[in-house]
Amino acid sequence: RLVELLLNPSPAVQTPALRTVGNIVTGNDMQTQIVINTNALLLALLSNPKKGIRKEACWTISNITAGNKEQIQAVIENNIIPPLIQLLTNAEFDIRKEAAWAISNATSGGNSDQIKFLVQQGCIRPLCDLLTVNDAKIVTIALEGLENILKVGEEDAKQSGSHNQMTTFVAEADGLTKIEELQQHSNNDIYEKCIKILETYFGVEDEEEMAALAPNMDGGQFSFGMGDGNQQPFDFTPQGP
Repeated sequence: RLVELLLNPSPAVQTPALRTVGNIVTGNDMQTQIVINTNALLLALLSNPKKGIRKEACWTISNITAGNKEQIQAVIENNIIPPLIQLLTNAEFDIRKEAAWAISNATSGGNSDQIKFLVQQGCIRPLCDLLTVNDAKIVTIALEGLENILKVGEEDAKQSGSHNQMTTFVAEADGLTKIEELQQHSNNDIYEKCIKILETYFGVEDEEEMAALAPNMDGGQFSFGMGDGNQQPFDFTPQGP
């Protein structure tokens, strides 16, 4: 019945129906799965002309991506990620905030291949762009998403003995510079998270090393001092069993 209401052309009907669905998916995994199984992930809602509907749709999706890997996969398979990242990139700020939660939640609960898919779809730059907004919570959410992405890159780098390609992607999106600048942020949690990211993934031990850390362009690619010089193209091909 809720799905029928979501298809109603009237925003006065759609909005409360979507809010109800969003509240359902804040429950347990079984309740969320019921919503997914009834095809309530309606792609059309993300392009609805009414701003409030787009915002509610992002909020609902963020509650689903806070679920398990199967539920994140359902979002991916319903082709939700591309328009979600479009909204994260170009929408009004209050919609971008909800989209940021949806993407960051997916990086938190998703597996390696799912997170690589998010990267392939272009989530890094809009997450980096949110690092400069005047909203400490959203800056934190963006940092957490980027940290989860960098962690996947680090795991791949250790397995292959190569450079963490995700650090290059973050630097190319001006994320490294913005993370460095956030060390001056008045929020201590943001400051500590930035220090952790810089030390763990960019080889920084103290602030005096910042100048040496700045990425250099070498043959059209960013490179860092701690790498071995062997820049391997990033492979997004899902790994089979």
